[in-house]
Amino acid sequence: MEPSIIKVFAPTGTLRASINLGNPVLANIDSQTGKPVGVSVDLANELASRLHVPLELVVVKGAAASVENVVQHHADVGFFAVDPKRGQDIAFTKPYVLIEGFYLVHDHSPIRSNEDVDKAGVKVAVGQGSAYDLFLTRELHQATIVRMPTSAAVVPAFLDEHLDVAAGVKQQLQKYTANMKDVRLLDQRFMVIRQAMGAPKSYGDAAASYLASFVEEMRSSGFVDASLKRHRIEGATVAKEGD
Repeated sequence: MEPSIIKVFAPTGTLRASINLGNPVLANIDSQTGKPVGVSVDLANELASRLHVPLELVVVKGAAASVENVVQHHADVGFFAVDPKRGQDIAFTKPYVLIEGFYLVHDHSPIRSNEDVDKAGVKVAVGQGSAYDLFLTRELHQATIVRMPTSAAVVPAFLDEHLDVAAGVKQQLQKYTANMKDVRLLDQRFMVIRQAMGAPKSYGDAAASYLASFVEEMRSSGFVDASLKRHRIEGATVAKEGD
């Protein structure tokens, strides 16, 4: 390990990893320990171990805050969905996990397909700054996007404010509505969310290259797959070469 790489990734002497608890595929709070766990935490621990530095988890509740942590250098690495807007300031690796974005509607809703969503008068709840917020901002031309502070606030707002659609990560929507009978997921995803690691572009090409190689090894070696299974994450798939 070159000392220069260690200095770049851990300028404070500690690797600071931004962990987004708003996406249950990536991280959750362990009910017994009260600490963050998940594939993003496992990757952060492994990276810190390879850099031979301590790890500090900078925990947030939404994607926008996680992006801000890295852009503002409050964290050295983060775990994000790849998006061109975020890519202006963050150097992304290739994805290590693929997850799906789905729409949730009320059971009585006339909306039956993804195409039905982009209609005048339809209000779609999203987590502000999330991957699907950025994507739908580009793709929806007639529907109105209603942004919530975090992804966790989307379903409650969808219910309490009688909005037409809630957009989000499939597993998260299923988690919040597991015992509800008056809502349903549409039967087709509206996007594939490519989860990757990222560091500030200002850290330079060498740091970006090292992080890209690290993620590729974690993906191809089975590390990511084992982590998903250990944390009992269903519905997410390990990215393949070329994804």
